[in-house]
Amino acid sequence: MRRTRTLTAALALAAGLLAGTPPAVAAADDPVTIAADTYTWKNARIDGGGFVPGIVFNRTEKNLAYARTDIGGAYRWQESTKTWTPLLDSVGWDDWGHTGVVSLASDSVDPDKVYAAVGTYTNDWDPGKGAVLRSSDRGASWQKADLPFKLGGNMPGRGMGERLAVDPHDNSVLYLGAPSGKGLWRSTDSGATWSQVTNFPNVGNYQQDPSDTSGYASDNQGIVWVTFDESTGTGSSKTQTIYVGVADKDNAVYRSTDAGATWSRVAGQPTGYLAHKGVLDAENGYLYLAYSDTGGPYDGGKGQVWRYATATGEWKNVSPVAEADTYYGFSGLTIDRQNPGTVMVTGYSSWWPDTQIFRSTDSGGTWTKAWDYTSYPNRENRYTMDVSSSPWLTWGANPSPPEQTPKLGWMTESLEIDPFNSNRMMYGTGATIYGTENLGQWDSGSKFTIKPMVEGLEETAVNDIASPPSGAPLLSALGDIGGFRHTDLTKVPSMMYTSPNFTSTTSLDFAETKPDVVVRVGNIDSGAHVAFSTDNGSNWFAGQDPSGVTGGGTVAAAADGSRFVWSPDGTGVQTTSGYGSSWTASSGIPAGAIVESDRVDPKKFYGFKSGKFYVSTDGGVSFSEKASTGLPADGSVRFKAVPGEEGDIWLAGGSANGTYGLWHSTDAGATFTKLSGVEQADTIGFGKAAPDASYQTLYTSAKIGGVRGIFRSTDAGESWVRINDDAHQWGWTGAAITGDPRVYGRVYVSTNGRGIIYGDTADTGGGETDPPGDGDGDTDPPAEGACTVTYKITNEWSSGFQADVTVTNTGDQAWSGWSLGWSFPDGQKVSQMWNASYTQDGSAVTAKNVDWNANVAPGASVAFGFTGSSSGTNGKPTAFKLGEEGCAVN
Repeated sequence: MRRTRTLTAALALAAGLLAGTPPAVAAADDPVTIAADTYTWKNARIDGGGFVPGIVFNRTEKNLAYARTDIGGAYRWQESTKTWTPLLDSVGWDDWGHTGVVSLASDSVDPDKVYAAVGTYTNDWDPGKGAVLRSSDRGASWQKADLPFKLGGNMPGRGMGERLAVDPHDNSVLYLGAPSGKGLWRSTDSGATWSQVTNFPNVGNYQQDPSDTSGYASDNQGIVWVTFDESTGTGSSKTQTIYVGVADKDNAVYRSTDAGATWSRVAGQPTGYLAHKGVLDAENGYLYLAYSDTGGPYDGGKGQVWRYATATGEWKNVSPVAEADTYYGFSGLTIDRQNPGTVMVTGYSSWWPDTQIFRSTDSGGTWTKAWDYTSYPNRENRYTMDVSSSPWLTWGANPSPPEQTPKLGWMTESLEIDPFNSNRMMYGTGATIYGTENLGQWDSGSKFTIKPMVEGLEETAVNDIASPPSGAPLLSALGDIGGFRHTDLTKVPSMMYTSPNFTSTTSLDFAETKPDVVVRVGNIDSGAHVAFSTDNGSNWFAGQDPSGVTGGGTVAAAADGSRFVWSPDGTGVQTTSGYGSSWTASSGIPAGAIVESDRVDPKKFYGFKSGKFYVSTDGGVSFSEKASTGLPADGSVRFKAVPGEEGDIWLAGGSANGTYGLWHSTDAGATFTKLSGVEQADTIGFGKAAPDASYQTLYTSAKIGGVRGIFRSTDAGESWVRINDDAHQWGWTGAAITGDPRVYGRVYVSTNGRGIIYGDTADTGGGETDPPGDGDGDTDPPAEGACTVTYKITNEWSSGFQADVTVTNTGDQAWSGWSLGWSFPDGQKVSQMWNASYTQDGSAVTAKNVDWNANVAPGASVAFGFTGSSSGTNGKPTAFKLGEEGCAVN
């Protein structure tokens, strides 16, 4: 089912969820007709896959919790399903850095409010500045306050915190600790504007590696946490006492006792360490601090835990073990709000043999361990691990004691006991969120059970994806955890690729006419960087590296699986017949070239580097440079050959300051034609042809008609459909894309931290070029019963909700503009709507098309969504009218 829009020289875009601003206007250099389709988006389930440096529970509402990731956005816990809901999918291409979340704060005065400090890198890897996002509907929609400096959600020290905090009494006041010497910042209008606290005395001085010229490890880690003492405020008056942690080993903790008017270093504090966390027990008057000798999250060789008595100023070392016995730092720190004398802390940097968790029930006087040695190397655990929901967490390993699999964790910088449930604890690791719901058994001597609590949170960085014509529908190449063979997109695979386990898989390919043959290449600490499978990726065996290989690079399989061409890091392009027992250096092609195979001719391979295209017709033994011109000389480039079409190649890439776009060749790269109207393109992929088409469906992450998005074409690039929307952008999607050769309309999209997204279309016809209407919003009233409405509540909280509405044209006439009306039964109010404009008068709401979705063909659908407020009861509307005519309700 399709929705069409026409874009010419000027285009009015729908308002984005993230910015909270009026529609922008974009201009296209060339008029181009594109359309918009209704898609359903989901994750191919992996569950986790990356570092979770922060978990935040709301202190006044039960079961309200958030998690932040270093590159993959933020999530909210859904208690009814025990799953996480992503909150930052609306972050667009230009703001991709805002998928890195350096801190989260949930408002305890108004639990509907949540804040996120975003930005991925403080050096030039991220060209954008940081921002504080604020939401009054629990992250369903956001407004943005830009900051004059960068934030580092994926920088060293990202596990310290939280850097962002809301005053627990006067919730219009927030504080944010900044990196890079930018100091302490404050908002007094609920996060709308920010100013520096100019009298704060210390901006921090700790750098992981001052000699790092990239600016990554040499950045000053700055102000790392803010903690309010809620006992020093009443009602809605400002909290008087505030503690701030600074990345300075000699001056780590500061305090204000006059609501931030003045600040001073807390006297008598320990020195020589960084305070990763500061957690306050207001009932007993203790501030607990977890210290490490470095900023983490990977490093840390020594540490201590201290307790500060806020009333007397007494400092006491309450470390679980003597400093001499530590080979790790402390970080993850929490107290039991139901029993504040219960404290827990992690040895976050104890990589071997396992992380350690400590627990005290007497305010740090004595401690017990999650595990301990009986007689080395044997150990006894207080817990049992159940990873049946994410079985890959064993890594397929069989380690020798004292190591175990699955591990209790690593990089365990976030640890939280549910403030309303002493039995529930969650903690983040480098790969998942673990948790327990019977924590009390720790103290009784019985074993408590730890399980993944991560469903819905997808945090993999995707380097490459493939969808073979038979076998598993999806093969992936992932950072950190290698990759997976998905036989069912809705289920977690049992194991990542093993034999060997790459730390990151950089490229993979299958033989087009023999898809059981698969090759992958990647990075590994030791061993071969190339592996092969003859059963569609179910089982693997390592090949041998040619001399000089240092990393995976790119790889291509011959159409019949008889040969492979590999362009690894560290040496030149190589070719092999068979499965990599020996390699021959290819001639005529430069080292570092991207390589791909023709999908018909098994002896034909292609390469590209720096604006030059290369072709081999002898299985990769020799390449020749083609005369084709006009291709991008810099920037990232990706290209692929079309299945079933010899010599048919599509190439995407370039840079914003140079040549950029999408090119097509039908003569094996001898000549390329640039597609007009495609301003930028970064990926290209193919899927099953539409029912009325003979050519493969094209998919790309691109900028077309002035709009950035995921696009589809069923007519070889003559016209395009934008298939995502402003609520589904996922930051950067430029690594890889592919359609499914077996399911028309299905597309797999790579993200940098939100895992593998796949979309299915409501369009079964495949046409992209229905005649456009005038787009002026005038409605052609449908005949009686010629429309169907589906109204779905997708999220609810105590004072609000989110809903999606889909309207289907069931008649035989196209609509050139539409207007849908309904009445709320319980006094609900729309607060924000996307993909439609709206008016509301009392209980009556009217939603109208925006410019780009005015035209709805017979059999097509149009969808929009909104957030709204409610007062406890949230009944669904029972009747809808399109213009003056009633619609059937689904």
